[in-house]
Amino acid sequence: MAASGLPASTAEIYQRFSWQEARGRSPAYERLAAQVAGDADVLRFLDGLPPEKRQPNLLFAAARYLLGAPADLAALRALARASGRELAGVMLARRTQTNEPARCALLLPALAQLPGPLALIEVGASAGLTLLVDRYSYDYAGHRVAGLDPRAPTLRCVPEGPVPLPDRPPAIAWRAGLDINPLDVRDDDDVRWLTCLVWPGEGDREQRLAAAIATARRDPPRVHRGDLVDGLPALAARAPAGATLVVYHSAVLAYVTPERRREFAALVRGLGAAWLSNEGPRVLADVPVAEFAGDPFLLVRDGRTPLALGDGHGAWLRWLGTGA
Repeated sequence: MAASGLPASTAEIYQRFSWQEARGRSPAYERLAAQVAGDADVLRFLDGLPPEKRQPNLLFAAARYLLGAPADLAALRALARASGRELAGVMLARRTQTNEPARCALLLPALAQLPGPLALIEVGASAGLTLLVDRYSYDYAGHRVAGLDPRAPTLRCVPEGPVPLPDRPPAIAWRAGLDINPLDVRDDDDVRWLTCLVWPGEGDREQRLAAAIATARRDPPRVHRGDLVDGLPALAARAPAGATLVVYHSAVLAYVTPERRREFAALVRGLGAAWLSNEGPRVLADVPVAEFAGDPFLLVRDGRTPLALGDGHGAWLRWLGTGA
């Protein structure tokens, strides 16, 4: 929302993305988003799309998908003018399903505290790369955790505060993903889309994604098509008896309505599952937002207990000293 309380304009959305999200992470997209905010041609194209399809991540990924490389303003303007229908088609068909494996470094300490073995359900799983938490290795500023797949990438995360770092990954008896539009790591076009969602200038993130995809292809996780509310009960019923059921998600709830979030929270609590939410601070109704305003991601247990603050792409984790 804009400061006036009215919905933000498309230009304001791109200005905010430049200042708050891309700054310090991707100079190319920081600059491009600021330029789009002042470009009448690109804004006109975007305003012809449904509001939920105007976000910068989606536009920039779709442009890269069509161009074969990240766009600059001239390329983006030319694409919107000459191939607007094709660009809109990609944006309408695709979603911002960023599947960042390094988010597992934020989830691992919380998962390791639960009684094993675990049965994992990831909601909004995309291609399922963050279902492979036990296969990756980890380096928490020198504290190393060896994963089960020696060829999987090592995820590096800087811990702050009393992070309960485990010595080994948790035992996982069963895992499944749920997504309204699952991606398949064996499908080259889906893999291409995942690569297009990586921002230029983010260090080794693209190489890490490729290594995680190679790991997943050796034993692909199952990601089922379904809505986070309507599809969850049947999937949870498949979890093996005797395992701790864990429902978790990262950067998902911001894309659904507040009413749907409430329905999801009631459903998860009714399942008796452990619930880990790795989202922006404002999406959970029972979390004191003012205390965490301006922070990136907040790891919350069971919808109420804040555990940690974290970088959206897993680069650092600040434990809050709760929930131990």
